[in-house]
Amino acid sequence: MDVRRGSEIAILFVGALYSSDKIMAAASRELRASFGEVLFESPPLPWNYTDYYAGEIGPPVFRQFLFFRSPVDASSVVDAKLKAMSVEVRFLSRNKRRINIDPGYMTLAKVVLVSRKNYSHRIYLGRGVFGETELFHKDGVFNALPYTYPDYRDEIFLDVFAKARDLLKKDMSRRI
Repeated sequence: MDVRRGSEIAILFVGALYSSDKIMAAASRELRASFGEVLFESPPLPWNYTDYYAGEIGPPVFRQFLFFRSPVDASSVVDAKLKAMSVEVRFLSRNKRRINIDPGYMTLAKVVLVSRKNYSHRIYLGRGVFGETELFHKDGVFNALPYTYPDYRDEIFLDVFAKARDLLKKDMSRRI
């Protein structure tokens, strides 16, 4: 367990956008080899919040989440982003991504997503990677913030994070 003293117990997750099941399966194998056993895997979920990725990834676009079992120090999310980018590059076609892999981490209190793009609400984590809290847990549910992405606000996606949080909580209680 790579959790530093004083930090929250966090688990890595990735949210992948893709249109090819074959590419998602291959990327999933690489991510599992890098990040370990999966605690929870969402089903492929239709992703129709914008057509931004359709030209690059190709329609229809799906989102799938993988939550990894091993607790990590939250700072490891920087390495996870760089690894995710290397996986994306392996599946380039004509200089276009065929899969978009967005890593982050989840604690019992929050969901943090990382990006290479800076913005006013993002915090620099190092090595060209920025983090932002997408969701916070309060009153028994995950809640969005003003800048939370539309898909992360959707009840279907909130349900995915709630299920993963429940499994994390159970997994943590078994470790104690």
